Amino acid sequence: MLWKLSLTGIKGRLKDYIVLFSGLVMASAIFYMFESMASNEAFLKSNSIISMVVFVFRFGSVLLGIITFAYILYANSFLMAMRQKDYAMFMMLGAKGRKIAQMIFIETFLVGIVATAVGSLLGIGLASGVNTLLVNQLNLQISHYAAFSPQALVVTVIFFSVLFLIAAIFNARAIAKKSILALLRETSTPAQAKQRPILLLLQTVLGICSLAIGYYMMSDLLKFQLIGIGIALVTIVLGTYLVFRSVIITILGLLKKSDGIALKRLNNFTLSQLSFRIRDYTQMLSMVAMLFALALGALTVGLGFKNQIPIMAKTAAPYDLYLNNAQAVSDEKITALKPTTDVNYTLKESSDSIYFVKEEFDDANLLTSVYDNLSVDVHYTKVSGEQLATDPTQQDQLRQYLLPDQRSKEIKIVDQADFDRLSDPESSLRMIQVKDFQSNYEALHELAQENQTANSSETPDMNFTQRVFVYDTYNGIFSGFEFMGFFLGIAFLTMLASCLMFKILSGANSDIQRYAMLKKIGTRTSLLKGSIRKEIGVLFLVPGILGMIHVLFGLQMFTTLMIDPYHNLWLPFGIFIALYAVYYMVTIWLYTNIVLEPKKK
Repeated sequence: MLWKLSLTGIKGRLKDYIVLFSGLVMASAIFYMFESMASNEAFLKSNSIISMVVFVFRFGSVLLGIITFAYILYANSFLMAMRQKDYAMFMMLGAKGRKIAQMIFIETFLVGIVATAVGSLLGIGLASGVNTLLVNQLNLQISHYAAFSPQALVVTVIFFSVLFLIAAIFNARAIAKKSILALLRETSTPAQAKQRPILLLLQTVLGICSLAIGYYMMSDLLKFQLIGIGIALVTIVLGTYLVFRSVIITILGLLKKSDGIALKRLNNFTLSQLSFRIRDYTQMLSMVAMLFALALGALTVGLGFKNQIPIMAKTAAPYDLYLNNAQAVSDEKITALKPTTDVNYTLKESSDSIYFVKEEFDDANLLTSVYDNLSVDVHYTKVSGEQLATDPTQQDQLRQYLLPDQRSKEIKIVDQADFDRLSDPESSLRMIQVKDFQSNYEALHELAQENQTANSSETPDMNFTQRVFVYDTYNGIFSGFEFMGFFLGIAFLTMLASCLMFKILSGANSDIQRYAMLKKIGTRTSLLKGSIRKEIGVLFLVPGILGMIHVLFGLQMFTTLMIDPYHNLWLPFGIFIALYAVYYMVTIWLYTNIVLEPKKK
């Protein structure tokens, strides 16, 4: 009987459970994927570069687990609140509190276990796509990768089973302790009394000052170090809470006092609804703003690390490709690259010296990197033949393109006539640049490998002048951050948007009478829908904006790790806003169906 009632309860709130279910599925899928990456020993041992970021995936799993635990407790409490009248009715009909608690336990645990099973299967599917993602999109060469990891599956199932067991016990005990009257009247509890203006002013000032202190600490972490992170965490959380508790309430009060705004259409009703809700929503909106900042920050930093890989490679290696003994390379492969720069430097090698032609460097200057000011716009220094002939430091820039057994020899820059009189063996060093390194990566990598094979003394593991090898090294280090940031950001977004959705929907039943009364006095449905869009829009927009501000200031922490953390910022922000907007539209649709089209009993 309890199973039947539990299944009936889930069916009755199917839309709400689907939202919760989708969030739990995504969380368990991503958790599995992180675990499968970090626990795949054969994969890690055969890919030494990638194994450097194992801690990234472990950290992602722990952080995701903490947020998932909070999400499950919060989301389930909303669903329980929406069904409290049903439970009260069962108790009025003679059902014992112990049986109600068992029913709630079954509902919570059943949804959780099914979500974990589906999420694990989805995680295996997502993990199988990682190989394609890393190889094709991130240009990593990997082997021994297995999408299915028994260890990751066991960890995922045990972790989420324990989570749902705790959540089920928590929900069951919370409902069982309440009386029938408390269950019936809990959703109709009136808003708190208005705060005194002086207290609001003090909270407003304290909230803004707290945020300012936190932002300042994040702007100079080299100076404040770990103490700065601790202070920033406390002050930003406190400031976020006080902003919603005082600043937003103050702004709403000022808008209500403006006749030009409040008396236009249903604005006064909308502002009153927001004022009524905002005090009860303070903790929720604060949590959503912080999760929003974490999610968007994870996505932004992850993509930021990926964006700086080609910049760092370009800074370290001015040329897209260089070829030793280039006379042995097929010109057809070079022509297919459509190079923007294709320079041949002729050289002759004796037992103790390497000779180059001065005029060739005067006609096509050697490019050298500038490391003193790393930026998105990479600049090179042009070195002439005269500079190479007189400056040993500049000769060292040329020396790095020679083969290892040539680098110990003396470099001599001579005139063409003197060069022609030398009888030593002649070869050439060919320097190539292309219009788009990324699109020509495969061809460039193939030619770099051929150059390495043809010149057996070449050591690619230590080669930081061949751009494709530099790119591979940085890519192996930073691609893990991109991978973690993207999926962790999506997981956090799913949870925070779901929590906010549940909070809004949990108060929808008590709003039915308000909207019904407006309809009875002749208010058009279009105006009511417009009011709903504005009200829910504010509840979504305010924590979103504050979360974005947190991210914009928080990126200052990564200025020492990234060339420009603000580069191409529109991409992660655009992705996030688009996904956030989807949740906003879904919430409007669900809320509208509840308050404007209530089910007839």
